[in-house]
Amino acid sequence: MKIIKKSPKDVDAIMLMDELSKSLENITGASGKNSFDPNDVLVPRSLFVIAYDDSGQAIGCGAFRPITEYTAEVKRMFAKVKDIGIGTIILKHLETEARNIGYNSLLLETRVINKAAVNFYRKNNYIQIENYGKYANNPEAICFQKNLYK
Repeated sequence: MKIIKKSPKDVDAIMLMDELSKSLENITGASGKNSFDPNDVLVPRSLFVIAYDDSGQAIGCGAFRPITEYTAEVKRMFAKVKDIGIGTIILKHLETEARNIGYNSLLLETRVINKAAVNFYRKNNYIQIENYGKYANNPEAICFQKNLYK
């Protein structure tokens, strides 16, 4: 597998994010599209990546966008095939790149009902925090943070 920096407007990115949106709609009743602006990951100190398998097929994606000078937010994490480690590899790549850019921590939001995502982030050492930003008063949301220097 290789992970490549891409534009969120790339054809593979659009395909993966469409699959993610359909999956989220099935799980949560909402596609998550309202929580992602592709332009947010085209600014300095942001990143959008696509994972490709050995045959060149796009198999997952992930991104982060700046929140503050030292904190970024993980967005659009998706792996086409679950339980084989694609998501973890993408997430670790994002963490490394965020650290290299100078971020100290990553934040993210998912839905309480999305048990697989909640368990995935907990397994990857993300700690539940008070809901932040637009998620602050949303009881359906659950937010996490990871310190990149622990």
